[in-house]
Amino acid sequence: MEWLSAENIVAVGTAVIGVVVSAVMVWYERRVPRRKRIGYRVQMDNPIGDDVRSGRANVRLGLFDETPGMTDATLVLLRIENDGSQSIAGDDYTSRERHGLTAVFTDRTIRGVSVTQPPGTEHLMDHFTPAAGLSYEDGVLRIPRVPLNRGEHFKLLVLLSGGDVGREIRLIGGLRDGEVSPNRSTTPDDQPPLFSRAARLITVLLTVCVVTLALIVVLRDDSPSPMGCEKGTLTVTGSTAFAPVMSELAKKYEQDCEGADIVVDAHGSTAGVRELGEAGKSSKGAPPVIALSDGPKPSGFPQLRESRVAVSVFVLVVNDDLPVRNLSLADVRRLYLGEIKNWKQLGGPDRPVLLVSRDANSGTRQVFQRRVLGRGEIANSSLDCVHKDDATAPVVRCELDSTGQVLSTVAGLPGAIGYSELNLATGYRGLHQLTLDGHTASVEDLEHGTSSYPYREIEYAYTYGQPPADSLASSFLTYISRGNGQDVIRTHGHLPCGTPVGLKICGTN
Repeated sequence: MEWLSAENIVAVGTAVIGVVVSAVMVWYERRVPRRKRIGYRVQMDNPIGDDVRSGRANVRLGLFDETPGMTDATLVLLRIENDGSQSIAGDDYTSRERHGLTAVFTDRTIRGVSVTQPPGTEHLMDHFTPAAGLSYEDGVLRIPRVPLNRGEHFKLLVLLSGGDVGREIRLIGGLRDGEVSPNRSTTPDDQPPLFSRAARLITVLLTVCVVTLALIVVLRDDSPSPMGCEKGTLTVTGSTAFAPVMSELAKKYEQDCEGADIVVDAHGSTAGVRELGEAGKSSKGAPPVIALSDGPKPSGFPQLRESRVAVSVFVLVVNDDLPVRNLSLADVRRLYLGEIKNWKQLGGPDRPVLLVSRDANSGTRQVFQRRVLGRGEIANSSLDCVHKDDATAPVVRCELDSTGQVLSTVAGLPGAIGYSELNLATGYRGLHQLTLDGHTASVEDLEHGTSSYPYREIEYAYTYGQPPADSLASSFLTYISRGNGQDVIRTHGHLPCGTPVGLKICGTN
C-alpha cells in the first residue's frame, strides 16, 4: 500500500513519540506547578562549649577551651540551594525588606557568621554585604537576595550561644512563582544528573526519527519548498513597541526572498494607521504599506482591513531609587490623575512624582488608558520631564515620542514612573518593573491561562483593503503568521495569535 512508505512510517512513529512526550510533560507541569524553589537543610549542629546539653561528652582544645563566653557555644552549618528547575533572580524574592531570606535560630544568640561557596561560584560572594542586607541580631540572620542558577548553593557557618543543639532552625522567605522549604539528602554535596536515563532514551529516539525523516525527504525531493516569495517594496509603519519584531521579520524575509525590499518606519500606532489611510486615498488600489497598531484602529477608517498578529504585554516601570514593587490599580489611577504628588503618600521616599508618558499617537499609551486607567491621562505639563511649564498642574507630566525614550528617561530621573512593552523593559538598567494588584507581567502566565494581568493588548496589522494575493504585503503577512514568523514573535516576548492559545485569546479580546 502507498501509505506504508518509509517516510510515512518514520513520520507516524515520530508523531506518536512526540504525543506521548507531550502528554508526559503536561502531566509533569500539572503535578509540579512550582518551578522555582529554594531548599535548605542543617548539615551540622554541634556543641563546642561545656555547658550544652547535647547528651554526650565534649572534648575541646585551644581557643574553643580558652575563649571567654564559649561555655554554651554551638556551631551550625546551614546549606541553602536552588533545587528547582529555573534560575532565581534577585527580584524573585518577595520580601519587602532589602534582604531576601531570614534564618531563625530558636532560643540561641548569633555570635558570628562565615559564608562559603563551592568552587566556580565565587561571584556569589559579591552579594553578601551589609549594603545588600546581610546582618544578624539576637537569633535572627538576614540573608541578601542572592541570585542562584539552577543547582547553585552556598553555606552559612554560624557560631551561636545560649541554647541547646537540636533546637528548631527555620528559613523564612518567599519566591515569586516558587517556594522556600527544607529538603533532605543522604549525600548533600552530590548533584543529580542533568538528564535521567528515560530522558536520554527519548531524546535519542526522537533524534534518530527526525534525522531519518529528514534524510528521506532530502533524498526523495531536492526541490525547494514553496514559500510564496514576492518581489517589490513594502513599508511597515505604526507601533514603536512592536518595531523590533517587524525589523527582524523584514530582515529574515529579505534574506529568504531575493528582490524584496521592506522598510520599517515606526511613528506610533495612531500615526501609522493615519499614514496608511492617507496612502490608500491617494493611490489606485492597495498601497504597499502595512500599519501595526497596539490595539484596534481608531474610528473613521472603514477601508482598513485587520489581521491579528500577536498578544503583547506591557508593564509599568519606576526609577530604581524607588522601593515600590507593587501598585494597586486604584493607586495607579490616582497617580495619573495627579492626586498623588509625592511618593511618600505610597510609603516611598520624600520625592515628587514624575509622570513620563508617550505622545497621543502611541498605541502603548492608548492601551494603558483603555486597560488600566479607564480614561485619558491628564494634560502634559513639562517639556524636560523635570520642571513644570504649567505652574497650576498638580504634577510633572511629559510626553515622549518612543518607548526607548521613556525607558531612558525613567532610568535617569529619580522619582520617575512610565510604561513600556514588557520585553523592551526587561533587563533595562536603572529601573524596575511593577506588579499590578500583585499580578506580574508575564507572557508565560498568559499562555498558561493563569494570568489576570490587565495591561495587555492584541497587536493588529492593517492594510488598505484586501491586498492582492501575489503582492509583497500579502506574502509578508502570511510569513508573519507562520513558522519562522511565529518563532521571531516569541523570541521578542509576544504570544503569536497563530498558536492554539493565541487563537483563543486573540479571538475573545
